[in-house]
Amino acid sequence: MKTLGLAIFVLLASSLTSLAQKVEVNRAASSVKWTGKKIGGSHHGAINLKSGYLEFNNDQITGGKVIIDMNSLSNEDLEDEGYNQKLVGHLKSDDFFGVDKFPYSSFEVTSATKFSNGKATVSGKLSIKGKTENISFDVVKNGSAYIAKVDVDRSKFDVRYGSDSFFDNLGDKVIDDIFTLDIKLQL
Repeated sequence: MKTLGLAIFVLLASSLTSLAQKVEVNRAASSVKWTGKKIGGSHHGAINLKSGYLEFNNDQITGGKVIIDMNSLSNEDLEDEGYNQKLVGHLKSDDFFGVDKFPYSSFEVTSATKFSNGKATVSGKLSIKGKTENISFDVVKNGSAYIAKVDVDRSKFDVRYGSDSFFDNLGDKVIDDIFTLDIKLQL
């Protein structure tokens, strides 16, 4: 009888683990690109993944977490090295992301819809600069890549510099509160 009970337990455990699957993100093949806009222009660059994984059950995302290395923040549109480093330094400063105090940002999946025509809606907790907000966005599955365009409202994360949500009379010095992340997670 003990043998039968053990066999049933092993069978149940193996069938449950075959349904749930955790897959690590291939950091080298993945990318996070950012775009920030201001009156009369924009800047764009990249940020590296520190780590990440997605969890699946029957091809549906059921969980996951991605950690971004904020120290890796770079600019890709300014060719002048001095201006480029000045912008990157300012973005890493307390005026923006406070990278010395907050070296990592993260997104943790809390739920997702089933994929329909290669697209699903993912919801979760985005943490930037020590603040956490719930967000949702669409994800497109392309082979083993998961691609998303995520609009982030920086004012919700206390990123105040040049924001007309916090300051009056900025005129043409206003920087949009919304910045965009173009994300490709390759598994």
